[in-house]
Amino acid sequence: MRAILEKAGKVAGDRGCRAGVPRRAAEGCGEVVELASGLREVALVVFWFVAAWWGLWTVLALIARVRLLFAFMLGLGVLWGSLAFSLAGSVLSFLLIIIPIFILPKMPRIIPEYQRGVLFRFGRLAGVLRPGLNVIFPFGIDKLWMVDLRTFTIDVPKQEIITRDNVPVIVDAVVYFNVYEPSLAVTKVANYVQSTTLLGQTILRSVLGQHELDDMLAKREQLNEELRSLLDRATDPWGVKVSAVEIKAVELPETMKRAMAKQAEAERERRAKVISADGEFEAAEKLRQAAIVIGNEPTALQLRYLQTLTEIAIEKNSTILFPLPMEILRYFGARPETPA
Repeated sequence: MRAILEKAGKVAGDRGCRAGVPRRAAEGCGEVVELASGLREVALVVFWFVAAWWGLWTVLALIARVRLLFAFMLGLGVLWGSLAFSLAGSVLSFLLIIIPIFILPKMPRIIPEYQRGVLFRFGRLAGVLRPGLNVIFPFGIDKLWMVDLRTFTIDVPKQEIITRDNVPVIVDAVVYFNVYEPSLAVTKVANYVQSTTLLGQTILRSVLGQHELDDMLAKREQLNEELRSLLDRATDPWGVKVSAVEIKAVELPETMKRAMAKQAEAERERRAKVISADGEFEAAEKLRQAAIVIGNEPTALQLRYLQTLTEIAIEKNSTILFPLPMEILRYFGARPETPA
């Protein structure tokens, strides 16, 4: 560049200071040549200063993780400096000033903490952008897919299922899942939310159809864990983690509800009869033991007889006559025998 400028100054001096001009004019030509040489030196200093300045900003851009933006600005600065010495360069310089005004606002992208950005550059996977400030190229060069990492809650539509013992039931369930690998959730499946929902319906019908109605009502926790394990294994290639599957309700047909109500009523009656029989058995056992004691002591039977009469007299304010055994009177009227 310096050689070109020196050559241009020399040609201009030769043209302005041809032989045959007056001495005063020749001295003026010498001043013009010196002025052109000074301007040439100033232009070179400005050019290299601008280049060094843009180089420094490039290093800072690499450190600040926004190297794409500053590298783009560096390219614009170098191109502007190389074309600034021509008329066409002036026009391009104007365009290079106006165009970034419309391009630069589209390049920064802020990603929240609960999201990740899957970046595609020229159609190929370029990586996953972390939360914070990121820079992308506009005009179709870069394409960004945002993936939410928070837990999703899916209310699985009610499913009509035939149990193993041929009982038709309607099951309502809910699925909790989240994305742990954003790149797989974008590249391996078109819509991971819809796919997880449909797969949950299929697994729900398949698993519950292999169990009886009593298992659905009594072993709810075991069924929930089995459903979660199968669904998590199926969605793992999509980068999806299933944290829980809960069966909310099992609806029975009306005929089955009436039959179960009758069964429950019969069960309650059976338990009542068993309790009553157990009570009678214990009472009989106690009576048997009491009979053994009373049989061994005849006096105890007479005392029990008198106790019963006393209780009857207390209950009603009336006089009741009962025949008494003569053996009792014998005890009251007996006198001690005296020796002869």
